[in-house]
Amino acid sequence: MYQHLFVPVDGSELSQRAVEGSIALAKQLGARITGFVVEPDLALSETSRNAQTFAKHIQQHEASNEAHAAKILAKFEQQALAAGVTFQGAHVTAGGIDNAIIDEADKAGCDMIVMVTHGRGPVGEFLFGSHTKKVIARSKLPVFVLH
Repeated sequence: MYQHLFVPVDGSELSQRAVEGSIALAKQLGARITGFVVEPDLALSETSRNAQTFAKHIQQHEASNEAHAAKILAKFEQQALAAGVTFQGAHVTAGGIDNAIIDEADKAGCDMIVMVTHGRGPVGEFLFGSHTKKVIARSKLPVFVLH
């Protein structure tokens, strides 16, 4: 039924649960995985009014994002391939994490999103928000949530 899982990760200890859980699920389903990293846009406070400096800051930020995402996705790929699961990685730099996850899962042709949640409760969710909850509310794809 589900053949292509979309798994957003950020390299944190918590996202390692998404890596492990999605690989186990993919093995059971015979599915493949697209691992995904969303990197934040350059903060306006880090920009300059000078066009050359601004361009340099953007290039440095993009290079840093690329390196960080590549490191995370390489580790994910290594674990997936060791388990016999087909893997591909993708990353974007975006301002809206939730929208990037939804849009990229659709572009990749995935049929399920697998995410992990902090399980913070109402106060933590109010203070920090919940990307998982926002993806569940907005996505047309089913979202499999791991605690």
